[in-house]
Amino acid sequence: MTRSRSIFDLPALERRLQELESIIAGPGFWDTPEKNKPLLKERTDIAAKLDCFQTLKQDIEDSDVLLEMALEESDAETLSDIEPQLKEIDARIEKFSLSLMLDGENDANNAIVAINAGAGGTEAQDWAEMLFRMYARWVERRGYKSDIIDFQPGDEAGIKSVTFMAAGENAFGYLKSERGVHRLVRISPFNASGKRHTSFASVFVYPELDQEINIDVEEKDLRVDVFRASGAGGQHVNKTSSAVRITHLPTGIVVQCQQEKSQHRNRDLAMKVLKSRLYEQEMQKQEAEMQKVHESKDDIAWGSQIRSYVLHPYQMVKDHRINLDVGNVNDVLDGGIDPFIDGWLLSQRKERR
Repeated sequence: MTRSRSIFDLPALERRLQELESIIAGPGFWDTPEKNKPLLKERTDIAAKLDCFQTLKQDIEDSDVLLEMALEESDAETLSDIEPQLKEIDARIEKFSLSLMLDGENDANNAIVAINAGAGGTEAQDWAEMLFRMYARWVERRGYKSDIIDFQPGDEAGIKSVTFMAAGENAFGYLKSERGVHRLVRISPFNASGKRHTSFASVFVYPELDQEINIDVEEKDLRVDVFRASGAGGQHVNKTSSAVRITHLPTGIVVQCQQEKSQHRNRDLAMKVLKSRLYEQEMQKQEAEMQKVHESKDDIAWGSQIRSYVLHPYQMVKDHRINLDVGNVNDVLDGGIDPFIDGWLLSQRKERR
């Protein structure tokens, strides 16, 4: 269930922080640290929000005093210096406002991202690899970390599919906006006739679940296969049967991991992905029911085309959900997708209001 917050309730957050500090300082709290991890995380999150708010508040007050003095003294040089400071503060306020919107149940979690090439062979597989690079660059720009869970190379070029973890604050809250089908229009580099070609790839995003969240997965519902890892890579590839594929029989969900040398480690990672997908599937069912109740006009289900990347005959990236066009395609493909993520979050805020 998604929590809703329309304003930044400073007194309520301060009271909650005091309450948490009292609980943490109380007797017996540290006897069961694993059980109390959610409370520690909540305290960290609230303290970070309050610290960011107070810093912004102080910077605004300082700039206001400086601006007032510069106006009284007609100090053109100081006024010129203040202008970029105010723009920087304005950008920080916008970023802080967006972060407050990430209050869904799993928004603060790491994200598991799966990219799959659509039909079309090498063209689509090359496009899937381009998307993977785009998200990898976005992760770097954010200062997040990424780890590849599974990688299936293309037959001639590109990739058939890749699953990776994006680890960082609010990673899932941001990347959940990328779920859907991504369309590329360009002159084919794999066709000698130089014809324009359209390729598709799908992006799925799941939250990494905390250990405290219990997803019941019974062994009798699983089929576990081990095999030798394939494709280019480390020295362990194709030498031992360390790769693991897990099939969840009731749902037909299949996950696999072959990036680690240890079969045990690959199984653990595959189970983590499976539980995340089962959890997200259940959340999808609930969201679908809510959409029926509210008769939503916007189809945000997985499989819908959310964005087009056009490289020929003109250059533009268009997000069809928020009707946003960006002309700098090279920057977008180099990880500059924040305008789309921010625009989608803002559109969700308007809908919630």
